[in-house]
Amino acid sequence: MSDAHNTDPHGGELAVADPIADPGLPAHTWRPTDIDPAKEKRAERQVAGFFGLSAICTVLFLVAYFTLDVGDNWHVFAGFGASTLALGASLGMSLLFIGIGIIHWSRKLMADQEISELRHPANSPEEDRVATLEALNVGIEESGIGRRPLIRNSLLGAMGLVGLPAVVLLRDLGPLPGDKLEHTIWGQGLKDKPMRVVRDGIWTPILASDLEIGDLVNCQPDALHNPERYEIDPTEVEGIAAQVHKSKASLVLLRMNPDDIKPGKDKDGNSRENWTVNGIVAYSKICTHVGCPISLNERTTHHLLCPCHQSTFDLADSGKVVFGPAGRPLPQLPLGVDAEGYLVATRDFDEPVGPSYWERDYYDRW
Repeated sequence: MSDAHNTDPHGGELAVADPIADPGLPAHTWRPTDIDPAKEKRAERQVAGFFGLSAICTVLFLVAYFTLDVGDNWHVFAGFGASTLALGASLGMSLLFIGIGIIHWSRKLMADQEISELRHPANSPEEDRVATLEALNVGIEESGIGRRPLIRNSLLGAMGLVGLPAVVLLRDLGPLPGDKLEHTIWGQGLKDKPMRVVRDGIWTPILASDLEIGDLVNCQPDALHNPERYEIDPTEVEGIAAQVHKSKASLVLLRMNPDDIKPGKDKDGNSRENWTVNGIVAYSKICTHVGCPISLNERTTHHLLCPCHQSTFDLADSGKVVFGPAGRPLPQLPLGVDAEGYLVATRDFDEPVGPSYWERDYYDRW
């Protein structure tokens, strides 16, 4: 090193420090479980015991879920109901015991010798990858999971059971739809009095001759306003029940040039050519993506746009999806006219309305 580098700016000389020695790793201290087989077995039983306690707490969670009602009026601690406290405590303890067991396992039974290596390039050569896999296998071997079946099996049992609360809690998301979406109030019209299509909100029937090309009308079934006409109990279309019927039966009517319509097929393979009246088509107002109400009409293309996620349906082509995330066409309602010239539904939808779901069947319309 030059004198310039060894000289202090104030006139003195700088001393050259010796390089710092590598401190290395401290000497390994053996744990009691490393040298005493009896203590090793005891620690193994303790770990398995924690996993067993976790499994018991999971079972208690399931018992509390099915035996304690949320609406119970008796409280057990700080105003919390029995159901809330039992579910929270049992699930929390289940997860806690798994964590304690894993920590106890790692501190008492897994290898605790420190290992160091130099930093290597991000893109490791093949031999390093092979060495890494070998080191991983060594780590698995040193963890003892392969030669400690008691710990392994108790951990698998606890982890398997702890997933059950998540499955059970799905029940609180609400009842499964079953076949409720496959039937609407449109199908409750009498043979001699098919269900009339009426304007939403004002409940007036619609003469087919009153609609002009390009007209789009939001509609509902007449039974929601005149249940006696179809021999329906009025209590079935009141309150919440009326809102459920309305949400499933909502329609959009559109009149277009009959020559623009491309009739598809129903689920039996028959043509839908007779499902329209002088170019008037009727489709469910509920988007098949997530159930948003739709009525944004592009008059020149006969496309109906959902404002939520921009799913677009071609009403001239069996409600076919032409854009967006919707996975199924809009359900179509077959139309006719009664003796007075008013639009009626000749029968119910032939497929479920509303958003798609896993039990729902689908058939090719075109």
